[in-house]
Amino acid sequence: MRPALGLIGACLAAMAMATAAPAATLDLVVVDQQGKPVADAVVTAVPAPATAVAHAGATGKATANGQGAEPRAARTKTIDQKDLTFLPYVQVFRPGDSVVFRNSDTTRHHVYSFSSVRAFEFVLAPGETSAPQRLDQAGVVAVGCNIHDPMVAYLYVSSAPWAQLSDAQGRAKLRDLPAGRYEIHVWQPRLRPGRPDLVRQVVEVGDPGSKLTFQLSLLPDPRRQFDRERTQY
Repeated sequence: MRPALGLIGACLAAMAMATAAPAATLDLVVVDQQGKPVADAVVTAVPAPATAVAHAGATGKATANGQGAEPRAARTKTIDQKDLTFLPYVQVFRPGDSVVFRNSDTTRHHVYSFSSVRAFEFVLAPGETSAPQRLDQAGVVAVGCNIHDPMVAYLYVSSAPWAQLSDAQGRAKLRDLPAGRYEIHVWQPRLRPGRPDLVRQVVEVGDPGSKLTFQLSLLPDPRRQFDRERTQY
């Protein structure tokens, strides 16, 4: 399962955006079909072709949280397992980053992924931490536990220059975007099959506080259905 992510060329184009152009913050809100806020939605931005041409020959700016256009050192992020739950449920990575899994439960877990992006399988006893799993390709890695079926997590590996995860209020901020046109992509684990990545529109970013709302049609959250099952373990 691979979303339509920004290509390496988009990253290079974003690096060429003019520093003289005023940087803007794009505020986004993600809601479901009932208008309720949606957490754990990955929002990415890639320059539209006109923007890439207009800003050729200059450099971009990276932000402290890893957004922005300049390359950064690879990072290792941790997915914890606590109360028979992967924490966080969705995590954003860049190609070259690594993930480690920690078992903070009192029972063992059998962590696995059959994704073509990155496959792995190992057992973690209570208190153990896995070896780093390097994520070299862009795409979505669905992770489960072969012992506890309700457990699931998603590793979203994106080469898009700007990426952010929506919070519990459905809010996300893409910072330090030079003025120009961008394609905004939104992905969430509960999108209906056949729509792994949703491109809503091309937007013009130029104002210091641009705002945009996305409404997604989502399936019910399976974690809610499994809450009762978790108590049986």
